[in-house]
Amino acid sequence: MLTDFRAFIARGNVLGLAVAVIIGAAFGTIVTSLTDDIIMPLVGSVAGGLDFSSYFVRLGDIPAGYSGSPTDYEALKKAGVPLLGYGQFITTVVNFLILAFIIFLLVRAAAKVIREEEAAGPTEDILLLREIRDSLRQPPLK
Repeated sequence: MLTDFRAFIARGNVLGLAVAVIIGAAFGTIVTSLTDDIIMPLVGSVAGGLDFSSYFVRLGDIPAGYSGSPTDYEALKKAGVPLLGYGQFITTVVNFLILAFIIFLLVRAAAKVIREEEAAGPTEDILLLREIRDSLRQPPLK
């Protein structure tokens, strides 16, 4: 079983997928920071100083022992108050749209490179391999 597992892990597509997941997670963190620390504050200042992360609707009562601000979303959430955090949802949607747009640009650029390579025709290596293939298909000389 250990041998099969090693063979599975050693496959190129599994390693490539693992690398993609790790890089994707790191990239997601960067996009989250871009959204939370740069874009949303700019959008908030353009919209008159709004802080989208603090937009919420309280769905339940605040516990008796709660001593924080009744407008602090994170503190209320930690205290177990049921909240409808639509401001946080807006931030998450913006985060997703940025990430999706960047991935779209990457895929589009890769497709353009592939089209250019295909339009350029076969490379020297491909031509040489075709010659070798064709010579191997010929019947042997007598």
